[in-house]
Amino acid sequence: MHKHGLEPPSEWVQRWSHLVPAGGSVLDVACGHGRHMRWFASRGHTVTGIDRSPEAIAAVADLGRATLADIENGPWPLTGETFDAVVVTNYLWRALLPRVVESVAPGGVLIYETFAIGNETVGRPSRPDFLLREGELLTLTEGLRTVAFEDGFCTAPDRFVQRIVATRKRSSPSTAPERFALKAAE
Repeated sequence: MHKHGLEPPSEWVQRWSHLVPAGGSVLDVACGHGRHMRWFASRGHTVTGIDRSPEAIAAVADLGRATLADIENGPWPLTGETFDAVVVTNYLWRALLPRVVESVAPGGVLIYETFAIGNETVGRPSRPDFLLREGELLTLTEGLRTVAFEDGFCTAPDRFVQRIVATRKRSSPSTAPERFALKAAE
């Protein structure tokens, strides 16, 4: 058993990490003890973590930028900043969701995974406030391009999750074409 926050990186995060531009900046929201910050730092990314726990921030301070902030009751500490990747796992605060999406830079990616309705039948969290409704991440990310989406039951441990990987279109047509662009008809 791993101490909370020290588990291996989420398989979902690992699976989609290749979409983060080489050397790109990564924001880990509610970073805990930094399992995803460690993962991305080891891959050569600049990492920023936000958490309200002084213990968690102390644990990640050597990995990159560590921001102590109560993002549920205080202001968003990174207003106007964007990142090549924004990662959120096992965390849901609906009032913050627009800020999370706004933090994805042009050409960047959102990797989000948390608990969904149904989880109350197998464990915690069980309060609807902390469980995504059916398709909620799809609605939240309407301005982004969905690369992958899953909503269902996982085992080991048993849980209901919803997860999405979505990219923001590049802002300038002079930059490289979108990674998933279709070939034009000749």
